Amino acid sequence: MSRRRIHYTKPSITDLEVRYASDAVENGWGERCYEYLDRFEGALESHLGVEHAIATSSCTGALHMGLAALGVGRGDEVILADINWIASAAPVTYLGATPVLVDISPDTWCIDPQRVEEAITERTKVIMAVHLYGNLCDMEALLDIGERHGIPVIEDAAEALGSTYAGRRAGSLGAFGTFSFHGTKTITTGEGGAFVTSDADLFEEVLTLSNHGRARGQTKQFWPDRVGFKYKMSNVQAAIGCAQLERIAELIDEKRRIFEAYCEGLRSSGITLNPDPDAVATPGYWMVNALFPVGAMDVVRRQRLVDALDAIGADARVFFWPLTEIGHFEARHSTPVSYEVSHRSLNLPSASGLTEAEIGAVCEVVLASLDP
Repeated sequence: MSRRRIHYTKPSITDLEVRYASDAVENGWGERCYEYLDRFEGALESHLGVEHAIATSSCTGALHMGLAALGVGRGDEVILADINWIASAAPVTYLGATPVLVDISPDTWCIDPQRVEEAITERTKVIMAVHLYGNLCDMEALLDIGERHGIPVIEDAAEALGSTYAGRRAGSLGAFGTFSFHGTKTITTGEGGAFVTSDADLFEEVLTLSNHGRARGQTKQFWPDRVGFKYKMSNVQAAIGCAQLERIAELIDEKRRIFEAYCEGLRSSGITLNPDPDAVATPGYWMVNALFPVGAMDVVRRQRLVDALDAIGADARVFFWPLTEIGHFEARHSTPVSYEVSHRSLNLPSASGLTEAEIGAVCEVVLASLDP
């Protein structure tokens, strides 16, 4: 019998998700075509403590509409970290604006507030805080910068469901937040995302944009009030999301269990895992990342470790590359911390349902890679 693959990420799907999805497929049409969507958005609002949520086809689409609603356009600048998946930067370019990339903080692996302040110009329209791997940006410092300069701070919380900052859920602190429910995330709808905010005017603007530009109060049939977008989530996807949100506490606890098991397995190795919770920030541990000691890892040795893990049936992922290294964007100033952290890190298998034995096997291979 072949052994089970140790996945870097995999959703937890039960009979509840199957039952809700089947009901949506069989009955979620006509007058019931938005039933699960309405339920999903309401449940997300309750969980996050926000006034408004709009389910979308992706986090990228949610970011695109949110930035458009804030008036981001040609000639504007949006500040974000050099370390990010391109999905955070791409919507800025859709609107003709420029992503301004700055370095990360070595302690959070998220955007460095000091570098943000240094990068502000008269063209700065938005500051984007991306909570990478469920780690929390220093939101207090970023919101203070935004308030002093009159610049909205937004949250890309695609990977941060389950993370909290000062008692509030990630995604609920900025002008708006966005989430991803891709199959790799803590909760999934297969593909999908969400735009959330407690700003009623901003919500109405995005709601209009999300329906091809047709305002909610428009009484004329097929009459768009402007040119908008189509980033809607399907009712079937939302049905899966409803089941996942009913299980959200269990799914978040599972991520923390996996993280704690890695902490135990890699204790005293010199490897740094995701930041520990403190009085302000509690990460959601969507993806466990191992930052190796200086001199113990580079991109060549990292690939050898990925191959060694693959040999025991375990997946692993490299840390996101700096966007400036990929070559599509440029930074005004160097971003040495981004390069250092990226090249010395590896995402470890973090799929729901990993056993203690599987995590132990991964740790064994990782520790062996440290031997001279």
